[in-house]
Amino acid sequence: MKTLFNGIAILFSILFAYAAIVQFNDPDAYLWFAIYGLAILASILFLVKRLSFLTAVILAVLYLGGTFMLWPEKFEGVEIGQGDIVNIERAREALGLLIVAVVMLVYAIGARMRSRS
Repeated sequence: MKTLFNGIAILFSILFAYAAIVQFNDPDAYLWFAIYGLAILASILFLVKRLSFLTAVILAVLYLGGTFMLWPEKFEGVEIGQGDIVNIERAREALGLLIVAVVMLVYAIGARMRSRS
């Protein structure tokens, strides 16, 4: 089980880094660098067994809160050309935050399992 959690942390460290890199042309790129940078830091801390259960849960709640704040009033998908570009961009950002929130919950489960063994 330890190997599975470590593999997840390595995979998502890479994916979060990629997500941060592709934000370079976004108008609020620095905000997204920080958002995904924090997720990378949490992934690395999880790998070196320094991410606590409580910290992972707090991060999950914060990212989930961001998901609800950004969720568009009218969800029109995530594909360009299928609706209002503002709604599509907000949906993409919200779904990105939702993915990070779920990963933080996985880290919380992993941290709890570590502390009990």
